[in-house]
Amino acid sequence: MITPERKKELIAEYATKAGDTGSPEVQVAILSERISNLTEHFKTHAKDNHSRRGMIKMVSERRSLLDYVKSRDTERYEALIARLGLRR
Repeated sequence: MITPERKKELIAEYATKAGDTGSPEVQVAILSERISNLTEHFKTHAKDNHSRRGMIKMVSERRSLLDYVKSRDTERYEALIARLGLRR
């Protein structure tokens, strides 16, 4: 689970303008944080298949958002995956 404080930090870090909470960059950053938290969770709870299904949905949603950014602006996409440390 992502804490409200951490979510505010991510929004402030990846926002494209003041008050921005819905841009693809912010959404991808929040999803990436949630995915990494769940990945750590699965290291100790290997049989938690219900949460694993939710994580797979999050990965799919993040991929869709990244594909959207890539189709609109390739430089913006490259900068985003570099900032997040994602490999694709």
